[in-house]
Amino acid sequence: MKFLSRRANRKIAVYQRELIKTHYAEVESMYRKMRGWRHDYRNHIQTMKTYAQKGDMDSIIRYLDMLDIDLKTVDTVIKTGNPMTDAILNSKITLAKDKKINVKADANIPCVLSISELELCSIIGNLFDNAIEASLRLPEEKRIIRVYMEVKETNRLYISFTNLTSGMKLQKIMGRYKSTKGAEHGLGLGRIDTIVKRLEGYISRNSEDGAFTTEILIPLTEEQSNN
Repeated sequence: MKFLSRRANRKIAVYQRELIKTHYAEVESMYRKMRGWRHDYRNHIQTMKTYAQKGDMDSIIRYLDMLDIDLKTVDTVIKTGNPMTDAILNSKITLAKDKKINVKADANIPCVLSISELELCSIIGNLFDNAIEASLRLPEEKRIIRVYMEVKETNRLYISFTNLTSGMKLQKIMGRYKSTKGAEHGLGLGRIDTIVKRLEGYISRNSEDGAFTTEILIPLTEEQSNN
């Protein structure tokens, strides 16, 4: 039994390291795009000055339209009030948009949380990855993920992820929704459950009306909820 426990712990540790490596790579990719755009800023200004000197307003307007489209691909999508949450959400939103998935996100949470960055990364990262994977099974026009995060009046952090599905209600096995991505995916779901349980929180998963929703409540201290 101890051997199996050590083996499971090693497997979880490896999974966590790979998860963090992936998330930080996504964050770095997002900021690399932002740095690249800022680096080109002077060149953009010089180009528009050239058009202005020629009195070519049509070219200026056309160039500004192109810059507006380009900026939307690197702009910070959401600001929650919590730096780590911003990094995770923005990197995942950028990844989803690259895959032609529409994301609607609304989040406002404290700057300081008792939940560790690793645990926060595991929860949000896994929820987003699952939603992205499910969305990719749908036509582009039906791909949408809704994210909502806030602190409830009961001093609990509320996290909700919803993604559209093919319309078929997912089936439960022994009270849990079965993973369709193999052992690693199942490990991610289990990791979320373990963290929520350790924090004495609550998690609910629901599949109905062509959508899959995960809701999580995590208790906060009075000091954290007021930050």
